[in-house]
Amino acid sequence: GMIAYASSLDQAGPMARTAEDCAHLMNVIAGHDVRDSTSVARGVPDYTETLNAPLSGLKIGLPKEYFGDGLDPEVEKAVREAVKVYESLGATVREVSLPHTHYAIPAYYVIAPAEASSNLSRYDGVRFGHRCDSPVDLQDLYTRSRAEG
Repeated sequence: GMIAYASSLDQAGPMARTAEDCAHLMNVIAGHDVRDSTSVARGVPDYTETLNAPLSGLKIGLPKEYFGDGLDPEVEKAVREAVKVYESLGATVREVSLPHTHYAIPAYYVIAPAEASSNLSRYDGVRFGHRCDSPVDLQDLYTRSRAEG
């Protein structure tokens, strides 16, 4: 299952052995979910239709800031090799700059805990949010705190 941690940062996505498996999984998980207030009711493409489409016309931006200190050399090598494959298949790869990348981690540490506190509060009427007055017992505490809060 899934749980909302930081709604503005969370994304569900498949992990699979092949691109084809990912496409099939995306066909299942994509789309509107009436139980998810963050999902949107709009059409979903068949992700398997473009698996063998040519890459000509595809533009890929490769942020130079992502290749700095702390990047494992083997990871960089694998990415550079993948870039060569994409180019050989017709994609255009261009180095781009995302100069504010260094703000990503500090922003994460502000946004994620705030959203997590809000999202996870629904699971416990004791530690977060409203707590009812003078509960008779634990069941009463949970029931009234959640109903009133």
